[in-house]
Amino acid sequence: MKSVVIFFCAIAAITALPYDPIISKRADLRYQHVQGPDGLHLVDLWMKASDVAEAARYNPERQNVYHLFTRQNPTVSQPLLIGSVGLLGITNYNPARRTVVLLHGWLDNVGSPFNNVLVPAFLSAEDVNVIVVDWSAGAGSINYLAALANTVPSGESVANFISWLNDVTGAVPNMYHIVGHSLGGHKAGIVGRNLDGKIAYITALEPMNAGWNTNNNRFAASDGVYTEVIHTNAGVLGYMMPLGDVDFYPNGGINMPGCDNQDCDHARSYFYLAESLTRGGFTGRRCASYITAMTENCMLLGTLRMGGLVPKTGQSGIFHLRTHASSPFSIN
Repeated sequence: MKSVVIFFCAIAAITALPYDPIISKRADLRYQHVQGPDGLHLVDLWMKASDVAEAARYNPERQNVYHLFTRQNPTVSQPLLIGSVGLLGITNYNPARRTVVLLHGWLDNVGSPFNNVLVPAFLSAEDVNVIVVDWSAGAGSINYLAALANTVPSGESVANFISWLNDVTGAVPNMYHIVGHSLGGHKAGIVGRNLDGKIAYITALEPMNAGWNTNNNRFAASDGVYTEVIHTNAGVLGYMMPLGDVDFYPNGGINMPGCDNQDCDHARSYFYLAESLTRGGFTGRRCASYITAMTENCMLLGTLRMGGLVPKTGQSGIFHLRTHASSPFSIN
């Protein structure tokens, strides 16, 4: 009798648990490790009703925060607010300068290492407006699928902000460089395509792998006039296959010299971009395919510089290069 009571109590406990139906099974490999700033997280890539509900609570038009850095205010940002021309007028924003827009990744924010490395690098290299988009309200959830779902509306919202900024200042798309890391790498493409592919230069640094292989919103070569991707943990945390006009696979795209973990590999992409801005270097050799790039067996004629300030408009292809284990990373 006691065992029967225990059995029915167990059934009652199970049926009392909240029902969370599966909405989508698009990921073939359901459970994957995904990199956050505090380490790897095992995430469920099948979309559940609770994931959709959490994503629906994010309002990028209201919750995205835009931080302006210039050479006049290189360390303390000035806020920008869509629709507020008066606030814009008391900042150091100058539409005659080129504008760099930085998009962080999952579980990051305005103070992320990505921004801490690239803001000073861009300001050192050129007198530009740097706008850091803090979308931590959408990317900050430990629920990776909710953050992934938030990437699309957040990118659309950033495009709306840029359109407003151009309308009120006379700035034009060919004066922009959009840079995104990890989830922000795909988001950079979403921003660009919502601006009709007219942004002059878009760089995706280690665009995220998990949840994007069958996702039609992933980064695409047509998202900007010139699009470039830097792969440093390809096929693990980062997307493996080519996505841009030009794709670079430093050191084969995985296992960066000087790194002993995937987190370090994943971050190397923005350190390489920063050095390319301030020191140049990083000359890649043309490859027949991403397979030959990853196996470091590139024999085709032709070279191209990775990263840098100026878009390499009209260039295309896959390139491989090698780096040092520590800064300065460039061998060339």
